[in-house]
Amino acid sequence: MSFDPTNIDHVIRDMYAMISGPAGPRDWARQAELFHPTARMMRTGVDEAGVAWIKIMSLDEYRANVTPFFDAQGFFEIEKARRLDVFGNMAHAWSVYEAFTAETDTTPERRGINSIQLMRDEHGHWRIISMIWDNERPGLQIQSFQTREA
Repeated sequence: MSFDPTNIDHVIRDMYAMISGPAGPRDWARQAELFHPTARMMRTGVDEAGVAWIKIMSLDEYRANVTPFFDAQGFFEIEKARRLDVFGNMAHAWSVYEAFTAETDTTPERRGINSIQLMRDEHGHWRIISMIWDNERPGLQIQSFQTREA
């Protein structure tokens, strides 16, 4: 499938493709095409006591954080729906995802929302500048989120 960096759909599609695959290494060279060099990746959640936490990572820190997980098991994150707002050189996508451990799985092992901020650079290319995400859990369900199909 061809890649057009001036097309937000392509950037988001290829971001999901970059992190998805069977157990083993990922093609991290794609990060340079899809992300701004100073982008931040932010994982959120709650601990056992229900207290919110966040882990903020650079691209290098994110790679180091997820590589052992990806090496040990398959991970396929599929975008199910998206809400996109664009104003000038900035864009914000609310992207609903489902994650599976195998391509053939029919029941996701998790669901959540990626909040993806993008900027258009001097070449007209859309680059991800930051991503923050959270997974469904008791008391937090996606059905309360209004989306359009991706």
